[in-house]
Amino acid sequence: MILTEVEIQIPETERRDGLIGYLAKGVAQRIPSGSTPVRFAVTRSLEGSYECEVGVLEESAVAGSARPASIFEFVPRSTESSEAFNIVLLVPTGIGAEVGGHAGDAAPVARVLAEVADTLITHPNVVNASDINELPENGLYVEGSVLTRLLMGTASLQPVRSNRILVVIDAHRDELFRNAAINAVNAARAAYGLRCSEVVMLDPPVRLYARYSSSGAAAGRIEQLDGLWRLLQDHWGSFDAVALSSVIDVPYQYHSDYFERGGEMVNPWGGVEAMLTHTLSSIFDVPSAHSPMFESQEIANADPGIVEPRMAAEAVSLTFLQCVLKGLHRSPRIITERRTMSQRGAITASEVSCIIIPDGCLGLPTLAALEQGIPVIAVRENKNLMQNDLSTLPWDSDRFFIVENYWEAAGVASALKAGIDPRVVRRPIKCVSLRSAGNAEQSNLLMQSGSAEAGSLLRYRASQRSKE
Repeated sequence: MILTEVEIQIPETERRDGLIGYLAKGVAQRIPSGSTPVRFAVTRSLEGSYECEVGVLEESAVAGSARPASIFEFVPRSTESSEAFNIVLLVPTGIGAEVGGHAGDAAPVARVLAEVADTLITHPNVVNASDINELPENGLYVEGSVLTRLLMGTASLQPVRSNRILVVIDAHRDELFRNAAINAVNAARAAYGLRCSEVVMLDPPVRLYARYSSSGAAAGRIEQLDGLWRLLQDHWGSFDAVALSSVIDVPYQYHSDYFERGGEMVNPWGGVEAMLTHTLSSIFDVPSAHSPMFESQEIANADPGIVEPRMAAEAVSLTFLQCVLKGLHRSPRIITERRTMSQRGAITASEVSCIIIPDGCLGLPTLAALEQGIPVIAVRENKNLMQNDLSTLPWDSDRFFIVENYWEAAGVASALKAGIDPRVVRRPIKCVSLRSAGNAEQSNLLMQSGSAEAGSLLRYRASQRSKE
């Protein structure tokens, strides 16, 4: 099996609703025959077309494992629950986000928004910081494809007390890195009771190659997946979540360039990691997360000096594995069986109160929120590579809010939780419009009349009806 990134262009339809189905057809017509999309984003909306990047599984899955369900499958929610206020916080991986594009630097945002929410649902890119994971107590750590399926209405999340973690590492030629991974697991077992009975060494390992797409986003190519798939099948039933640690092939100079450029360089490792975990979680329906292994002691021992704060967590870690273990420890169970998706305690699309994204990000989570009627808060300050004007989408009234920063995002979320139109908190307050649903003659009279005359006319009409 091979995972790779495909860049395609889909003509823009004049009809702007039903975009999920339209884009699904466009992708199916343009990716290689027999391949399966596992990740999708619109990188740029042009006049007349959408430029898209699609992660595709080029070969059929190993015998005995199911093909992933279509990432474009959509089930509309029939209700909107008001029992709890649940926020989805999303910062897509590999797009160079100003906040959340490095090493867990969106975790403070997550903790702030968690104060507004009953439950905050987020993904590894937001809170993973090498040896640190600051997921809030009321947070759910969900792999990106699972978060997408939640919003698309095809999966629900069931909180758990803990998971049995299967840890899979590369058969690294240097024993130092194998030992470091085992020590990281044992540290988690001793410090917070991680449930992990063994670490499995994969030989030959999965081959991950990190590269950039033409948009500048981090992507890549993955080969030799078959061995990992067989391993997971052989261990099926003995684990609830999978932690992966393996070498990612990048040009040697990336290691120094990344720190020297002070946060200007898009993290090259995250995109290919997301491709792998999206595919794994989609096929096996288990939480998963990946951490990179150093290629050599020479790279591990390099001194980057004092680095930009957003990257500091990466400068002080040897394994990058601890954040993954901490997140997966209580990652929620994925439920896809329709009859049990809505069981007591499970979170479905109906329980999602709003999603918060960097402005310009147009992928399946945003499209799902659009079609589900879930309010979306887009944050301008979180600049990134995506070039889409989200305001042009066919949003329902009071379902799309653009804010300057995450302070404002928390304020809008608080207003939504309180049942208040966020716009009336600011000044000036726009007057509501008056529109007649009567005949054309009355409508014209109302438009030509001043407010006093219009009010008199309406009172007169009401009095005549009461006499009748």
